[in-house]
Amino acid sequence: MRMVSIASGSSGNCIYIGSDDTHILVDAGISNKRIMAGLNDLGLAGTDMAGILITHEHSDHIRGLGVISRKYHLPIYGTQKTLNEISSCSSLGNFDKGLLKPIDPDVDFMVGDLKIRPFKIDHDAADPVAYRVENGKKSVAVATDMGHYDEYIVENLKGLDAVLLESNHDVRMLETGPYPYHLKRRILGDRGHLSNENAGRLLNRILHDHLKKIFLGHLSRENNYPELAYETVRLEIDEGSCPYGASDFSISVASRDQMSDVVYL
Repeated sequence: MRMVSIASGSSGNCIYIGSDDTHILVDAGISNKRIMAGLNDLGLAGTDMAGILITHEHSDHIRGLGVISRKYHLPIYGTQKTLNEISSCSSLGNFDKGLLKPIDPDVDFMVGDLKIRPFKIDHDAADPVAYRVENGKKSVAVATDMGHYDEYIVENLKGLDAVLLESNHDVRMLETGPYPYHLKRRILGDRGHLSNENAGRLLNRILHDHLKKIFLGHLSRENNYPELAYETVRLEIDEGSCPYGASDFSISVASRDQMSDVVYL
């Protein structure tokens, strides 16, 4: 099993997850050209993909979906409300709506030999989910666009081998930055985005001996810096109540412009 971030940030998101036999994308929020370039770097093509998992309908998660759907006719998985929003999104152009495959939170489904569990998150979208993907005894997850976390989310993120977790903003940068008040309230609210501090606190709840890789993702361009996210999360781990230190784990920031290293599990 392997995992790589092709792009992650407030401007566009696309994550590859695959086994030897099955290859999927989580979100398609960048151009088809960039997605295919990332896949080519992995020795794959669009025709190798078995489907696309969509977390929610915001443009930074579906921007490339229309083109990739028309070119490769890939199944598109999402909750029914999310798919309804995608179906009515004029910016995607015309594509085969028969490709839309509704799924339900907390109900596992299979794509090839990958077992996928969607789980609910709180965000200002129609019906957003994060995804846990398993192959044999290996498991990874992509969890972004969460205004907060609770015991339900913690349980869905336990026992992972790798995770891409939102570390969207620095609270002080956001509060003193140029965003209008209503947008600041939205981002800081329970249906907004996870801060660097809260990402570190959530990690404290899910760290374990066999967690091989942590990607910090979905960083805000305006309200965060990669170095700040990295150091803040590490500090939260080091000062937290879990028995681990940040240096016990491989932690890196997923870039909006470049592919991450490939994690092999």
